Amino acid sequence: MVTRAETDHLIFGGADVVELAERYGTPLYITDERSIRTNFRNYKTAFQSVDHAIYFAVKANGNLAILRILAAEGAGADVFSGGELHLVRSAGIPLHKVLFNGNSKSEEELKEAVELKVQVSVDSLDELRTLSEVAGEVGKEAEIAIRVNPDVSPNVNPKIATGLRTSKFGIPYSEILATYEEAAKLPGIAIKGIHCHIGSQILDVGVYREATEKMMGLVKGLYDRGIELEFVDLGGGLGISYQKEKERAPTPKDLAEAILPVFKTTTKSQGITPKLIVEPGRSIVGPASILVSKINAVKKAFKHFVAIDAGFNLLIRPVMYDAYHEVVVANKLEAPASELYTVVGPICESGDIIAKDRMLPEVKRGDLVAILDVGAYGFSMSSQYNGRPRCAELLVCDGAVDVIRSRERVEDLIRNQVIPERLR
Repeated sequence: MVTRAETDHLIFGGADVVELAERYGTPLYITDERSIRTNFRNYKTAFQSVDHAIYFAVKANGNLAILRILAAEGAGADVFSGGELHLVRSAGIPLHKVLFNGNSKSEEELKEAVELKVQVSVDSLDELRTLSEVAGEVGKEAEIAIRVNPDVSPNVNPKIATGLRTSKFGIPYSEILATYEEAAKLPGIAIKGIHCHIGSQILDVGVYREATEKMMGLVKGLYDRGIELEFVDLGGGLGISYQKEKERAPTPKDLAEAILPVFKTTTKSQGITPKLIVEPGRSIVGPASILVSKINAVKKAFKHFVAIDAGFNLLIRPVMYDAYHEVVVANKLEAPASELYTVVGPICESGDIIAKDRMLPEVKRGDLVAILDVGAYGFSMSSQYNGRPRCAELLVCDGAVDVIRSRERVEDLIRNQVIPERLR
């Protein structure tokens, strides 16, 4: 939560952000534990009228401390790689509550999933047949869902629309029933569920109703063919409000009101009781973090530039998606906005722009800029580009502070590099 203090400083999670920057340095990710717990609990409440599970989308934020918080709250996990599977195992999320998603899994990843009895969301016929072979080699059944491409078009950036007919994800809607019939005949395959995911940063929940109608139509078709399911996974993607004054983000309650009437009607009419799974990521962790950065220079040129010590190496969303993040001056929170600035990072790329044309208080070198709502796809998409070690992460809770990721050192840039002996 963002609040103000008598000192004119930004207070986040009960801690003075300026004091944290002075103590731990910048750039600095800061996450509010209570925000994460509250956001997750809102999902549990919204879907409490049906048998359900909330699987956190680990790609949004894979910090172990955050995953541990969610594990304690009862979360499952949607993972997209062997590395993410390792993270959730380390955090204590039960493996029976994990779905291994992805359109290009290696045989090693499929083998690990089968050995650990982690359910796999099958993305293609090729993968389905490979998984059957892997199951035979391992001597265990592969528990699967099949990912549907439902041809549903949410109004989002095309780069994060995953349910379009042209998307690389999932098996076309028209081919799903035949794919399940083949899966039922393959050795080593145990059908457990059905899965879809239509996109990210979705603000209109009407598309979820459309997707649910298509998915439950498939469920009915499967039961008519004698194929029963333990779960229906409708994915995630619920958006958050990055521009507080211009857009209203739907709540988990809004999502439930779009999904549950269709889900309940179909299950009741069929006399079936599959578990409903949803996979939120951004809406749980996005608003829970800020990125604090120090101003290195203020320059009047074609635009009035504010150069900070965090760029797209630490927050790539503005560059990759032209995404909007609100920014505030953390040490001048009550000062009036009087200057039009463009906030830029230190990366050697003209596109390293964090915030274009923002009205802010007059700033100078040494002031602190806080970038809001960065908990999803912030640190998880960071890099060491331009030879910049990644920053530290803090967890705050009612003013208490813990380091949950140490700041990298220059030595970490070359930790796994090797100079051949002939070049020495």
